[in-house]
Amino acid sequence: MKPAARPAITQLMWPYFPELLERPVPRYTSFPTAAEFGSQVDAAMLDAALRGTHGDVSLYVHIPFCEKICWYCGCNTGAANKTKRLESYLDSLHQEIALVGARLRGNGGTRARVRRVAFGGGSPNAIQPRDFVRLVDALTLHFALDSLEWSIELDPRTLTANWGMVLGAVGVTRASMGVQTFAPHLQAAIGRVQHESMIEAGTQLLRRAGITSLNYDLMYGLPGQSRADLEDSLRRTVALGADRIALFGYAHVPHLLPRQRRIDGSALPDQAERFAMAAMGHDLLVDEGYVPVGFDHFAKPGDAIAQATVAGRLRRNFQGFTEDQAPVLIGLGASAISSFPALLVQNEKNAGRYAMLLSQDRLPVSVGVARTGADREIGALINALLCQGTVVLPRDQIAIVADELRPFLDHGLAALDRRRLTILPAGLPYARTIAALFDPYRQHSDRRFSSAV
Repeated sequence: MKPAARPAITQLMWPYFPELLERPVPRYTSFPTAAEFGSQVDAAMLDAALRGTHGDVSLYVHIPFCEKICWYCGCNTGAANKTKRLESYLDSLHQEIALVGARLRGNGGTRARVRRVAFGGGSPNAIQPRDFVRLVDALTLHFALDSLEWSIELDPRTLTANWGMVLGAVGVTRASMGVQTFAPHLQAAIGRVQHESMIEAGTQLLRRAGITSLNYDLMYGLPGQSRADLEDSLRRTVALGADRIALFGYAHVPHLLPRQRRIDGSALPDQAERFAMAAMGHDLLVDEGYVPVGFDHFAKPGDAIAQATVAGRLRRNFQGFTEDQAPVLIGLGASAISSFPALLVQNEKNAGRYAMLLSQDRLPVSVGVARTGADREIGALINALLCQGTVVLPRDQIAIVADELRPFLDHGLAALDRRRLTILPAGLPYARTIAALFDPYRQHSDRRFSSAV
């Protein structure tokens, strides 16, 4: 769909201070971050957390397979080209659903109520629609589902008509499509070739299926990408009516992700150009009427996540920014992470070992971290900064970060009024960097994290 001609973008460009963006920082989808996970967490701790859970719960179901592997991708996923391997994984996932469900329900009770279920990956539509229905049936059987909201991540290259029928029958209302870019030369450069017609057809199919909140994932900082390329992709996305847009900066870490070695690192935009792309994307989408959500999401004013932003109810979890208020998120599947108030725990990443543990009726725990009271306080502080843009600091924290915070105050990126720290509009792209000032674990290797913009 060719976008209609538009006037020039209103330039609200953020001020650029490269010295404040030099250090890679976490995305803070949890605190402590996954970089702090260790083997001190075991299956007995997860068992106790599950049995002690009550109230609202959200589920995340991980499908670590894709029809084709994109070179940029940092997800735990593999090619869905071996039927036996995929079938074995789904059998193990069903076993985990039964084990976890039994612990949550507790002697036939319904202490925990599941309000949301999100399917992610990989690409959940790498499995067959009938297998998706079987997973939905298993979740319905083993969990107490209550006023449920379903969401799913989808690859438009393999989104068939059968998927549309199944999503409509299940009642899925939220979906996210991996688009990244509409530019053919950029698609070839990152190993994700998908004609624009696939994206248009996928959008139409999902709307007919009853999807009322549709997100597009887009990227800037791709090899050979220009601002004109990014603007064109953003305008096409707006023209297709996306309710939400996630605009991520590509993180080139081939030392951690061997598949990224196929990407030409010499063609990547430099830090200054990445910053300009992020600023242009922000300005364009705001001009188009989207509400900025945190530092890299945008939503139409009527969308639930935009309303949560305006109302000060925005939160951050392993799916990114969310309006979900559930205190517990349970991850199902290889590498999935569960979050409890006092515990973070990740499943075994390797699908073979994941299956082996479940074949022995064992919860497939790999690593995690027990959250101390101090962890929870700092986590709440970082969440408030990233989601509401303001927080009242504990007195001891002001003294700890005073020297590092000073440049952000002097440059007009943040303001400190007594104990209230506020990220100013010009400081939005520095939000993660400012939040990281309060992270006592920052001495760990920067190589694990991505550029702040």
